[in-house]
Amino acid sequence: MNFQDAVRDETGGVSIAVRVTPRASKSKIAGIYEDPDGARVKIALAAPPVDGKANEALVAFVAEVLGVPRSAVTLMAGDTSRSKRLWVAGGAARDVVSRLEAECRG
Repeated sequence: MNFQDAVRDETGGVSIAVRVTPRASKSKIAGIYEDPDGARVKIALAAPPVDGKANEALVAFVAEVLGVPRSAVTLMAGDTSRSKRLWVAGGAARDVVSRLEAECRG
């Protein structure tokens, strides 16, 4: 599996399936998580899962990695779960995949 399996072009933007690990030593794209429902981008976050802080940190981190405004990234599903779906307005899957791969390689 690869990043292309976790990112989908949709009307008006891109959806990204992610798996979040909060309380990491630093925030980073950690690879691909193979979920029974399909591939997910594995993201380690330094923020704790308290009072929505991890969700806020996730949106901000993904926006930074993708080089888009924070307002372009929205949490679509998974508010209280480690498995989440993000929406990136106006993006293209190939660009998102390229940036995720580059960030994962460091």
